[in-house]
Amino acid sequence: MTTPSLSKPKIWVPGDWNAFFGFGTNILVNLLTLTALLRYVLKMPDDIVFGRILPATGLMLCLSTVYYAWLAYKLALKTGRSDVCALPSGTSVPHMFVVVFVIMLPISLKTGDPIKGWEAGLTWVFIQSFVLMIGGFIAPIIRKITPRAALLGTLAGVSISFISMRPAVEMFMTPIIGVVCFAIILLSWFGGVRYFKGIPAGLIAIAVGSLIAWGSNLFGANYGGMSLEKLSQSFSSFGFSLPLPAFGHIFSGFEFLGVILVTAIPFGIYDLVEALDNVESAAVAGDEFPTTRVLTADGVISLIGCCLGNPFINAVYIGHPGWKSMGGRIGYSAATGVVVILFCTFGIVSLMSSLIPIVAISPILLYIGMLIGAQAFQETPKRHAPAIILALTPHLAAWGKMLIDNSLGAAGTNAAAVGLDKLGQVGVLYHGLEVMGGGAILSGVILPAIAVFIIDRSFVKAGAFAVTGGVLTFFGLMHGEKIGIAESPVMALTYLLVAGVLFGCAKYATTEPLPAAHGEEEEELGKAATPA
Repeated sequence: MTTPSLSKPKIWVPGDWNAFFGFGTNILVNLLTLTALLRYVLKMPDDIVFGRILPATGLMLCLSTVYYAWLAYKLALKTGRSDVCALPSGTSVPHMFVVVFVIMLPISLKTGDPIKGWEAGLTWVFIQSFVLMIGGFIAPIIRKITPRAALLGTLAGVSISFISMRPAVEMFMTPIIGVVCFAIILLSWFGGVRYFKGIPAGLIAIAVGSLIAWGSNLFGANYGGMSLEKLSQSFSSFGFSLPLPAFGHIFSGFEFLGVILVTAIPFGIYDLVEALDNVESAAVAGDEFPTTRVLTADGVISLIGCCLGNPFINAVYIGHPGWKSMGGRIGYSAATGVVVILFCTFGIVSLMSSLIPIVAISPILLYIGMLIGAQAFQETPKRHAPAIILALTPHLAAWGKMLIDNSLGAAGTNAAAVGLDKLGQVGVLYHGLEVMGGGAILSGVILPAIAVFIIDRSFVKAGAFAVTGGVLTFFGLMHGEKIGIAESPVMALTYLLVAGVLFGCAKYATTEPLPAAHGEEEEELGKAATPA
């Protein structure tokens, strides 16, 4: 329920504690992950990781979270509502792995210099930042013409495949910590249980998980991988480091521009669509933020971080409805940013990674994935449910291909070397996963949009999205591994043939009447375009 008020919005409410610990631990997990990638995958020197990259990342995250808190404050002031929740934001998780494994690692290995890999990563973000800033002005149009089931459906696909699955697997690898912490969180955030003196469930889960992990060492079990040796080593990273300009490193990375453009532009578009999805998700939850401001802010803030040495893009996060449902409003976002910049500037991230087992934090990510996946079905008409299922499939294909590639890579081989026919004989249809999973964030919008308009008997609109799919595919933005001309010509032609069928049906076909909507609410939700 919203509560109109003539007074200024409250910066902090009791529910912000829950969101602060939940969102804060989410950010912490990502910081710990990117630190591990830099140190152990790229073999980046600690003085660069803790002295240059993390301080720049911390500043970027602080600017982002404080800006979105301010945007929420302005919305609350404008509408007189007390339930406005700030958009969550942080380093983009999919991009974190893409820039490391697709850009930075290959260049580091080729040159024998991890600094060259870092410079290529900075150039990658530099280009993506401008894609976001330019895209911010066309995003409202995209949002207006695209069905809600398509936007929320592809978001659900991301949340299930790339947000939920890894934390879920980690939980069941160490169930005595992961599953117990998950139960603590579910009881509070879904079950309405209030813990002693209102202590946030996220904090209790982390404390219990850490207690089990450290306590297990007394019995030689070593659940969670905590040790005094790792703890003592973490203190070596303590210090005070301010972010410094990195313009020279950015321009040095331009020598790898040919490699960088192959992924920077499509993933810039990925950011654009993902941000659209997340703004739509917030709108469904009741908070209508200006799309252009959100996207251009992501681009500007990413550019600032990049110019100071951060090779990771900033993005609006999945999960706004989750933090709102647990009571988060405005303060949780700004408070998280302040804490993060302190952690990154003083080298505390290394200490936290030695105190808290990752598996104790994983349940929070799974909770967010559950909520976003559910929202796609709850906030769209029931008749559009098949389209949402279709939206999930490209992301599942991309996730499956990633697991196969990583597994074969660990064995020192790849799918081509093993042979696609041999993989097919054991039920692994690698080429199908490759085609379907390429550009999943875009195909996860185009395919369900076509399905929604077919369900709603709007065949011309469905045909228009099919043509769009054909164009995007022709240039490698969908169903392909790289940008180019005629990257997936057969798939592009397929979309155009589908468009021809749809336009033909629009002109000549006789259709059955559309089934009556179940109630006025569903009739309103059934509109193809989202509210302006």
